[in-house]
Amino acid sequence: MQPRTWRLWHRWLAFPAALFLLWAGSTGVIVAATEFFGADEAERERLRETTSPVTTAASAEAWQLPLQKAFAAAASKAPDAPIDKVEVKWKADKPVVTIYTGRRGGGEDKRLVFDAATGALLAESDYSDKPFLYRLHSGEAFGDGGLVFAMLWGLALVWLTVSGTAIYLQMRRPGATGWKRLFW
Repeated sequence: MQPRTWRLWHRWLAFPAALFLLWAGSTGVIVAATEFFGADEAERERLRETTSPVTTAASAEAWQLPLQKAFAAAASKAPDAPIDKVEVKWKADKPVVTIYTGRRGGGEDKRLVFDAATGALLAESDYSDKPFLYRLHSGEAFGDGGLVFAMLWGLALVWLTVSGTAIYLQMRRPGATGWKRLFW
C-alpha cells in the first residue's frame, strides 16, 4: 500500500476506535481494580497458606453431609428450584456450601450460602452468571450485537496498530543515529 493510503485508513479508523479504546480501557481499569481490591481476592490471599481440612482420603460422609444439609435448607428456602451449580469452600474460616438456583425456563435466580457444618443459611442474594461490570466491559451487556461490536472494535484497534507501525516504518530516516533512529 502507498504511504498516503496507510495514513488515510489510519486516520479514518482512529477517531471512532479511540472512543471504544476509551470504553475498553476505562471499564478494564474498573474490572482490574475490583478484582485487585475486592473481598474475594483479599480472602484468597489470606487463605493461600491454609490447608483444607478435607482431603481426597476423607470419608464420603465428610463431604456428603454438608451437601445434604445445604440441599435440605435450600429446599425449604426455594422449594423445587432448579440448581444451576454448587460450590463448596472447605478452605475458609467457616466452610460454606453455596447453591446457585435458576428459574424455570432458564436464567439465573438466587445465590444461597450455607454453613457447611450446620446447614444454616448465612447469605442470600441475586446472582447472574457474570457480573454486570464484566458484561459491560466485553459488550455482552448489550446482547449478541454488543459482543459482535466489541470484536469489531478490537479488530479496528489491531488495524490501527498495524497501520500505525507501517506509517512509522515508512517515515523512518535511514541514516539517523542514536535516539533519532527510533524517535524523530
